[in-house]
Amino acid sequence: MTLFELVIRSMRKNMKHYYLYFFALISSTALYFVFATLQHDTSIMTAIFGDIQFASLFKVSGLLLLAIVVIFMLQANSIFLGRRSREIGLYQLIGLTRRGVLLLLIAENMLLGIGALLLGIGVGAIASRLFLLILLKLVGIESVISVSFSSSAAIQTAMVFAILIGLTWIQMVFKVYCTTLLELFKAGRQGEHPKQPKAAFSAMMGLLSIVLIAAGYMLASQPLGQGLFLRMLIILASTILGTYLLFRVTIGWLLYSVRRSRNGQLGLKNSLSLAPVMHRMNANASSLTLITVLSAMTLTMVAIAYSLYYSAESESRGMLPYDFIFENSSQAARSFRTELEQAKLTFKHQSVEAVRLTGTFSNSREGERSLLLLAAEQLQGSGADNVLPRQGEAVWYKGQRPALSKEPDTVLFPQTVDFEASGIPLTIKVMKGIDRNAMNYNVTGGQLVVPEATLYAIREQLPAASEQATIRIDTYQISDKSERAVASGFYAKYVKAAENRPDFDTYYKASLQKFGLIIFIAGFLGFIFLMATGSILYFKQMTEAEQERKSYTILRQLGFGEREIMGGIIRKQLFVFAIPLAIGLVHSIVAVKAASALTLSDITFPAAAAMAMYTVIYFVFAVLAVGYYRRIVRLSL
Repeated sequence: MTLFELVIRSMRKNMKHYYLYFFALISSTALYFVFATLQHDTSIMTAIFGDIQFASLFKVSGLLLLAIVVIFMLQANSIFLGRRSREIGLYQLIGLTRRGVLLLLIAENMLLGIGALLLGIGVGAIASRLFLLILLKLVGIESVISVSFSSSAAIQTAMVFAILIGLTWIQMVFKVYCTTLLELFKAGRQGEHPKQPKAAFSAMMGLLSIVLIAAGYMLASQPLGQGLFLRMLIILASTILGTYLLFRVTIGWLLYSVRRSRNGQLGLKNSLSLAPVMHRMNANASSLTLITVLSAMTLTMVAIAYSLYYSAESESRGMLPYDFIFENSSQAARSFRTELEQAKLTFKHQSVEAVRLTGTFSNSREGERSLLLLAAEQLQGSGADNVLPRQGEAVWYKGQRPALSKEPDTVLFPQTVDFEASGIPLTIKVMKGIDRNAMNYNVTGGQLVVPEATLYAIREQLPAASEQATIRIDTYQISDKSERAVASGFYAKYVKAAENRPDFDTYYKASLQKFGLIIFIAGFLGFIFLMATGSILYFKQMTEAEQERKSYTILRQLGFGEREIMGGIIRKQLFVFAIPLAIGLVHSIVAVKAASALTLSDITFPAAAAMAMYTVIYFVFAVLAVGYYRRIVRLSL
């Protein structure tokens, strides 16, 4: 028999075990090809975004996708090589040299890889238009853009895939040349009879794991401030080490305690569920830790991305309460109004008076600062939802202070602000601060909303030669959202290129494009990562099912039925998939709660949606694992 014939026979024999691995390879290749296509086709990116920075974002996301695929392929290949250890040993026993065995494995892997590469590129080329339509929908663009096959993307995908295949070949070299025959034949039985853990040591390590995880949670719950990067590293290290000890020691020790409390009499279902998990927990600790921690990070990334996209309109409105404004430009405001009327657009126009002057907060380290005083009654007349302060009081609209600012808020409430620096002997009590703007953010000055009478009193006291200004702001609100784009086109004629005067529609669409691209990337990266981690757990269960086939044969011969055996197996799958799922969900809940400080909107719904997707994916893989076990049990007799 030639080597080629041996390769074909081996692939036919193992293909039933490879279908999910092969499918995951195709999916990963297709998704990478889609990202590469969008990265290389500059006409698409220019038509959608018109900004080169988004191409850089695709490059970074491509690297992240590559990292996910590398981890998945190396883990999956390691599992498959472990499953075939006995087969590799038998090839050597019948006279095949190590070089011959290595060539056999490499040839098989090459054929499998080439097939996955070609199918992946083909699927990616077909799916590129679908993904582009999803991206266009997310960023709010209704243009029709054609997608052509990108040879540059295909070459890049092939080069990356060749590197990945090369890494799997290195694994094969180590497996064939650095493993003895005895180790190959005993590989399937490794971890079956571990030593019973020492009670005192296990208790100490278990307590340490809980302390480390709790310490990471406590640090994550602290408000953002200086030393953020260092604190994030400490949180990550503490959580990873605590999770590893939890899998390596704590869970196994708890299961041993359950067995000891029953004097070793576990019964059939517990013997098929608790015992295998307990025996293999040490060997699986590293992979389970990696899966759990990275899953939590992925969920957090997806939740934040979805939250940013979900709240784009509300946060844009927080920055720009009015669709259009004109500052001390009465002529331009009248011309703009005329154009709106001629276009028969429904709008509301209101003039708002303001005073810009210098004030000093009593409890602030910032000293003197430029302030913009606005009349609350006039703001309410324009349709704004503003607080109406009492006479002698004010409300400070702080704007959306950057969440990652290293400096804490230096202004405490209530406190006073005086205007002596502007030559006005008046003091106002500022009752509270609100994290949004009362006037569009591009109007200079910290925004203080005061009663109209207070504004007029201050205006009357302004020195005649003062540089302080009395301002007239013409505000416009468009009633119909669909008409804002037309009005935005009119408004653009009155804004110079060097001026920072965006209207609401332009600002909102820019935010939607930015956050739409982020959620597009985060969503697909998260999906492929969760698919990869679920696949790894499933592959491990396939391996364990093959190793336990003889045990099922003995149980069937003793008279136990399929239903009784499957009851224990289903319970085992609950442990295998539910333990990393539950720990990953707890990690992600804490991480999402900490990350919610980065957004000004409620992150609950997007986080719940991401966690629901995570749970559904793991449930599907658990069902597949149960189905595979059922097939093994039926064939065991």
